[in-house]
Amino acid sequence: MPVLDLLDLPAASPPGTPWLGLDLGEATIGVAASDASRLIASPLVLIRKTKFTPDAEQLFKLMDQRGASALVIGLPVNMDGTEGPRAQSCRAFARNLDRIRPVNVAFWDERLSTTAVERFLIDELDLSRKRRADVVDRTAAAWILQGALDRLRA
Repeated sequence: MPVLDLLDLPAASPPGTPWLGLDLGEATIGVAASDASRLIASPLVLIRKTKFTPDAEQLFKLMDQRGASALVIGLPVNMDGTEGPRAQSCRAFARNLDRIRPVNVAFWDERLSTTAVERFLIDELDLSRKRRADVVDRTAAAWILQGALDRLRA
């Protein structure tokens, strides 16, 4: 399945199925899940990266367990709108997933998502540095997914 424009993702996904959101880091993959109505995104788990195939299998297992029909992957676009090596890595991740198993994928601009989540965790929840490290990536994945879901309702 090719990468879809976010606005085309609902038509490619069966109704009443949740989506997963991903925040791809260098060492981890933050994963979030929407509800079946695709209104609310919630942090789910953190996958510690090992090798691509086992990481993909873990991701597909999560999709199967939750009945998820699509992935929204955060795309780390530079502040000037260009794409650097990290964005290209995210695009390669999606292409490689598709080689293992066809999956509906859309990208969502994640500029400043981790910064916004960090600020929220500090200012609103007053979490310690250690506790923030445990939740920031999966919370960033929820931020990414929620932004995409909100855009579709706009």
